[in-house]
Amino acid sequence: MSAHDMQAHASGHGGHGSLRSYAIGFVLAVILTVLPFWAVMTGAVTGGSAVALVMGTAAVQMVVHLIFFLHVDGSSDRWTLLSLLFTAIVLVILVGGSLWVMYHLDHNMMAMPMSMTE
Repeated sequence: MSAHDMQAHASGHGGHGSLRSYAIGFVLAVILTVLPFWAVMTGAVTGGSAVALVMGTAAVQMVVHLIFFLHVDGSSDRWTLLSLLFTAIVLVILVGGSLWVMYHLDHNMMAMPMSMTE
């Protein structure tokens, strides 16, 4: 390790976060975990709004993890950002396609006639 690398590592630079940055990320992650759990368990939200709250806070929590723990931000190199974008696109295709297929399978299921159930 060169003297410059050792100095960058010792001063907290060079891709590593500070203790303050990790603490902020941890507090945000805890809040984003406890908030939907509390809201659903107490019955403050139900049905579709509960799903929207859980999914929304999960999306925000992913961004918090990317920024505060994985240090992926606007200053990251091009390949890191491109691989993150590719992963997001594949995830949207997989989740969206799965939900689409499940919805259409459920919607298009044939009802069994009553005479066949006996």
